[in-house]
Parts: sequence; C-alpha cells; structure tokens
Amino acid sequence: MSKPMTKTQLVAALAEEMGADKKTATAALDAVTAVVTREVAAGGAVTLPGLGKVACRARPERLVRNPATGEQIKKPADKVVKMTIAKALKDSVNG
Repeated sequence: MSKPMTKTQLVAALAEEMGADKKTATAALDAVTAVVTREVAAGGAVTLPGLGKVACRARPERLVRNPATGEQIKKPADKVVKMTIAKALKDSVNG
C-alpha cells in the first residue's frame, strides 16, 4: 500500500491539471475545504461529483468497553462525519 498524497503533492497535481500556479491551486483547495467544512458543521451534506457525499450523522448514546480494564462505560451521543463514495469512483478503482 502506498503512502497517501500530501497537501503539497495534491496542490502540485491540481496546479498541473488546472494549468495554473500553485498559489491559485492552494486557494481553490482551501476554498472547497472551507465550504465543505461549513456546510457539514451546520448539519448539511455536500456532494462532490465523481467523488462522493460528505455528511454529518448523529450517533446515539451507547455503551463502550474500556480495553484496558474491560469496564463498560456510557458514551454520550455525538456526531460523526461520514463520506459515501460515488459509484463512478468505485467502478474506476475496481474496473
């Protein structure tokens, strides 16, 4: 398994794909990140065409086990960010 792409590598690849400089690519990436973060934090969802859907889901209160002691403790309800991968991306990876 290879290492994940870093932000610097992603910006360089975006700049090349866009035919723009790295400063413009960084601004574009930061803008997309800010919009997705703001929308998901407000309880909405964002669909990134060709990639998938990013959404915030509520998790109910539940019992969890402390692996060190085996003790069961009650974990309060919280929210978790989930990404559902688009079928087109799955097919391109598996095809």
